[in-house]
Amino acid sequence: MSAAPTSAPESGATGVFSKSRAAIASRTLRTDRWWLPPLITVLGLGTFVVYATIRSFVREAYWVDEYRYLTPFYSPCVSDSCVAGSAHFGTPVGELPMWIPLGFLVLPLLLGFRLTCYYYRKAYYRSVWLSPPACAVAEPHAKYTGETRLPLIIQNSHRYFFYAALVVTLINTYDALYALTNSDGSFGLGLGNLVLLVNVVMLWAYTLSCHSCRHATGGRLKNFSSNPVRYRLWTQVSRLNTRHMQFAWITLGTLMLTDFYVMLVASGTISDLRFIN
Repeated sequence: MSAAPTSAPESGATGVFSKSRAAIASRTLRTDRWWLPPLITVLGLGTFVVYATIRSFVREAYWVDEYRYLTPFYSPCVSDSCVAGSAHFGTPVGELPMWIPLGFLVLPLLLGFRLTCYYYRKAYYRSVWLSPPACAVAEPHAKYTGETRLPLIIQNSHRYFFYAALVVTLINTYDALYALTNSDGSFGLGLGNLVLLVNVVMLWAYTLSCHSCRHATGGRLKNFSSNPVRYRLWTQVSRLNTRHMQFAWITLGTLMLTDFYVMLVASGTISDLRFIN
């Protein structure tokens, strides 16, 4: 199949627009619905971003005092603006204005971890950045600089966000375990506890399946036989790593589900289903 040549490429153009590449007038010769996967991805990511942003700023229905349920969008709550009982680590920060979310301490770290995640790069590069939107489809950018300039150079900080994510996941784990004790000090187990625990398990799966975790456990080793423990860890993380994409999407769902359930119980819309008081 032939196509008419395009006009002369821009000066300094790179990639598919460079002089060394075939000049094709059409953006692509594909006839399938190549645009569908990027569209589904941007809708999925967009849904989470809109929901999480709204819930992070409303400051309502995020804590169930009777069962000690705290939504992960507000954990840890460390300011005087937090409702009584929700500040598990004290309130070293004073009152916060309404334009600062109560989960300000970790939200930027989690955002940085997700944005720089190797899988999410693939997801939003194709769906949002359009670089490229699909195989054999030219991207709209006249010049490609990779991750050497702003804003994409920030991707190189992923390993540091990974360490921060480990701390945040530990905090979420503490919240889930703390909720197993009712406000009167007795042990309790309800549907909310299961929701919190499942969310934590999936967060650990996503965090530990990270490419940076794989590098931390087995990277820079020249001889695995002399480091059997690290080799064993690297092997297990590598197995998790093959499902990193699935865990990335699952955790977006469990985070929204956990927050939504806590919101319903905290607002009195539904009652928590209790198994053990």
